[in-house]
Amino acid sequence: MNQFTKNTTAEEVTAHLDLSETTVLVTGCTSGIGRESMRVLALRGAHVLATGRTEEKVQLASRNMAGKITPLALELTDPASISDCANTLLAADLVPDTVICNAGIYPFGSLELVNGVEKVFFANFLGHFALIKYLLPAMQERGVGNFVHVSSDSAYKQAPECGIDFANLRGEGVFHAGEAYGRSKLANALFSLELADRLKGTNLTSNALHPGSILTNISHAAPFWTKAAALMARGFLRTVEEGASTQVYVATHPDAAKESGCFFAACKLVELEHDHLLANRTLAHELWQVAEDMLQHMQTA
Repeated sequence: MNQFTKNTTAEEVTAHLDLSETTVLVTGCTSGIGRESMRVLALRGAHVLATGRTEEKVQLASRNMAGKITPLALELTDPASISDCANTLLAADLVPDTVICNAGIYPFGSLELVNGVEKVFFANFLGHFALIKYLLPAMQERGVGNFVHVSSDSAYKQAPECGIDFANLRGEGVFHAGEAYGRSKLANALFSLELADRLKGTNLTSNALHPGSILTNISHAAPFWTKAAALMARGFLRTVEEGASTQVYVATHPDAAKESGCFFAACKLVELEHDHLLANRTLAHELWQVAEDMLQHMQTA
């Protein structure tokens, strides 16, 4: 077992690693652990394909950073933006070796729908699902691929009791912000699990992770009392530098390269019981089918 802890930083995790032959796509690079992942990966020599809602925001976030960073516009709730981003990469032969699905939002208000789907589910999961579906054939053709899905302990602490309430993904039932976030993070973990199963027998891997509790800009839209509580708990929260460590570890470290279909926290493999929600392969398979149906419906609408 490695010596990394929850207080290990992304720089420490990658110390002595040469990533100069590696291309990494990271979503959500304009702030928080996505920005720190971009910085550290580029520092270690990787070519970072860094996405944000606009190229300009990524350029601003990466200003004065060392290394090779290519800014890309990607709005994960916009199917056209997702296809444009993927097609830009494929046309330029910028097929990533690793994809870190980092971007995410938290709902601090009432129900919002985008393209007929609950917004947090779309932004945190379905947009990444669509992006990977676009990139997967090219990565399979090259025989190289590492998919890293940022989930959370909210995936089993806040998600609905049934896990994914498929009958409430379009706002049909009662909306609860915490459940919506937990559901989206559970979807990320189950997507990783199903993808890993579909990649068996190849050199491509897929893993999910919990980055820890971090005070980041995801809470910029939170009400005052939520921000105040977070500030009071600051001493118990991980820094951004520490929070980025697990996804960077899973993306780059040789010890993690042999794993697939696993869940990590604090740079450690988490042993899940067979009946754990994060290990529910029946739910993972159903989620894949529902996600494909959603995307197909949008394309034909």
